[in-house]
Amino acid sequence: MFARPTIDEKPARIDWVLVCALLGLMVLGAMFIHSARYATESGAGVPWFKQYHVKQIIYYAMGLGAMAAMCVIPYQTLVRWSYVAYWGSLLLLLLVLIPHIGAMRFGARRWIDLGVFQLQPSEIAKIAFILALGNFLARPLDELKLPVIFWRALGMLGLPFALIFVEPDLGSALVLIPTGFVMMFVAGIPANYLRRFLGGSALIVVLILVDVLFAPPNWRFKLEDYQRRRLLVYFGMDAKHFAPPNATAAELQKARVQERNDSYNVEQALISVGSGGLTGKGWRQGTQNVLGYLPRAVAHNDFIFSVLAEESGFVGSMVVLSLYGVVLFAGIRIAGQARDRLGKMMAAGVVTLLFSHMFINIGMNIRLMPVTGVPLPLLSYGGTSVICTLVAAGLLQNIYLHRRSY
Repeated sequence: MFARPTIDEKPARIDWVLVCALLGLMVLGAMFIHSARYATESGAGVPWFKQYHVKQIIYYAMGLGAMAAMCVIPYQTLVRWSYVAYWGSLLLLLLVLIPHIGAMRFGARRWIDLGVFQLQPSEIAKIAFILALGNFLARPLDELKLPVIFWRALGMLGLPFALIFVEPDLGSALVLIPTGFVMMFVAGIPANYLRRFLGGSALIVVLILVDVLFAPPNWRFKLEDYQRRRLLVYFGMDAKHFAPPNATAAELQKARVQERNDSYNVEQALISVGSGGLTGKGWRQGTQNVLGYLPRAVAHNDFIFSVLAEESGFVGSMVVLSLYGVVLFAGIRIAGQARDRLGKMMAAGVVTLLFSHMFINIGMNIRLMPVTGVPLPLLSYGGTSVICTLVAAGLLQNIYLHRRSY
C-alpha cells in the first residue's frame, strides 16, 4: 500500500523538472553560441573572456540569481509593485526612441547602450506587462463582465505594443497579443468579447496584408521598407513587387538583386536545417556556419536554431524541442496547481510568452513565419533576453512554491 499524504505534509519546495530543463537549454545555448562564433572569434584572436559564449554564461549566472530573487517574495506581495514596473518599462520604451539614448542597430532603435551591456527595454516590458495585467484582472468575476474592464485591459496591452512597434520591433510587439488574450481568457473575461475583438483584428490584419502586398505605393499601409520586403519574401512574391510601377529594365534587375538579398538569410537557414540530417555534422563542423553562408552577424542570435540543427541534426533538434516542451508543460501544471486566479493568470501568461517566442523564432528558421528579431529563449545570444526569460521562470517557481496544498 502507498502511504497517503497527511495534512501536515509540505509540498516540494522547488520544481526540479523545470530547473533541469532550463539548465539543459543553457548548456546547449553556450555550446552552440560558441560554435556559431568560433570561426569569427578564433580568426580575430578574441581573448576567451570577451568571447560571446563566455558572456552568455555570465548572463546565465545573472539570470539564475534574478530567478532565485524572484522566489524570495510571494507573488501576491510582488504584484503590489507591478504598476511601478509597468510604467517604468513604458518610460524605458520611450527613452529608447530618443536619439543618442537609444542605440541604432540594423535600422531599428531597440537598445540602450550601457557600455558593458546592451539593455533591451522591450524584454523588460513583457515581464512587467504580465505582472501588471495579472494584478489588474485579479478582481471579482462580476467586474470582469463589464465592458470597461475589457477595454482597460486592451489599453494596458496597447501602450507597450505601440511603443515597441515604432522602434520598430514588430515581432516583440506581436508576442504581447497572445500573452494578453490568454491571460484575459484565464481571468474570466467573457469569451464573446475576446472572439469579437480577435475576429475584427484578424480582418484588419488581412486587409493590411493585402494592402501592403498588392496596393499601389501611395495607398499602402505605412511599414518600414525592410518589413515590407520581408513580407514579400515570406509570401513568395517575385521581383516585380520589389520594383516601382512601370520599372525600367535596370530597375527590375536591381529589384531581382534586392529579392535575392532579402531571401538569402532564410534560404541559408533552410539549407542549414535540412543538411543536418539525422545526427548532424558535428559540433563546430557545420559548413553553412563555418564557411559563412549563414551570415555570422545573425547566426548566434536569430538563427541559432539553424546552427544547432545543422550540427546536431534531427536528434539534436528534437532534444531542444523536448526541453522546451518540458518547460511549457511544467508551466501549465503550475498554472493548474496555483493557489488563486492571479497565479493561474501569470503562469498562463509566462507559458504563452515563451511559446510565442519559440514558435516565431523556430518558424522563421524553417520559413513557417516571416523573419523577425524575436530571440529563441535561452539559446539566442543576448543579455536582457536571457535574464528576463529566467525572471519569468522564477515567477513560475514562485507560483509553484506558494501553490495550494491539502
